[in-house]
Amino acid sequence: MSTAPFPYKLVATDLDGTLLQSDGTVAQRTRDALAAVTAAGAAHIVVTGRAVPWTRHILDDLGYDGLAVCGQGAQVYHAGEHRLLTSLTLDRQLAGLALSKIEAEVGPLALAASRDGLDGEVLIAPGYRAQGGPLPYTPMKDPSELWAAPLNKLYIQHPELGDDELTRAARATVGSLVDVVMAGPGIVEILPLGLSKATGLSLAARRLGVRGADTIAFGDMPNDIPMFGWAAHGVAMANAHDELKAVAHEITASNDADGIAVVLEQLLAA
Repeated sequence: MSTAPFPYKLVATDLDGTLLQSDGTVAQRTRDALAAVTAAGAAHIVVTGRAVPWTRHILDDLGYDGLAVCGQGAQVYHAGEHRLLTSLTLDRQLAGLALSKIEAEVGPLALAASRDGLDGEVLIAPGYRAQGGPLPYTPMKDPSELWAAPLNKLYIQHPELGDDELTRAARATVGSLVDVVMAGPGIVEILPLGLSKATGLSLAARRLGVRGADTIAFGDMPNDIPMFGWAAHGVAMANAHDELKAVAHEITASNDADGIAVVLEQLLAA
């Protein structure tokens, strides 16, 4: 390895499809590369669409004690202290209006919702196809439960439209009220207007005294596009969505082929 300093002060990584392999684990090669980067003086920050309750166990397994950006940028979480530093919620009245407008355009939707807080539940209404493997969900029996507590975001699915089609239709219909992002297979989300991974990452980076110009970011889905726009260098995984590849500065190997480690090792050796 070169003795030259690592060229970035911050390494921002998405989780699913990026840092995590398909089996939900983090490869030892990637762990070693991240450890070498932090030993060289850079910080590693996880930036994920998952809310804190779905992220905390991964961070604990990694021995990660820094800041993490969760919930598509809604939450800045201090992993070492197990506490939320910031949390932005979705206006429920506005979300209800957005849902009614989308359904008027495309027909009935299947719904799920992520409640705010360190232990916020993910509620799933009948008909919603749960994604993400063995993550905890709470079945919703009464539709009024959806609005009974503060929410980070809503998840929507359509019985016929694909993810990209649904995202485009929803964004065209309610893009002035809320943000709509596609975060993974079967995962289309309604967020507070203006919220993105970039807004959450910029808040966390400010706490660390780091700028976008000091940051390299890794991702795989369209919800990572704002983060790539904020960072100096955006690296898409080989398995990434075409929309993200189109704006990436670089494309690396897939999440199952140590794509993050490949890039970090090259930078460390430069």
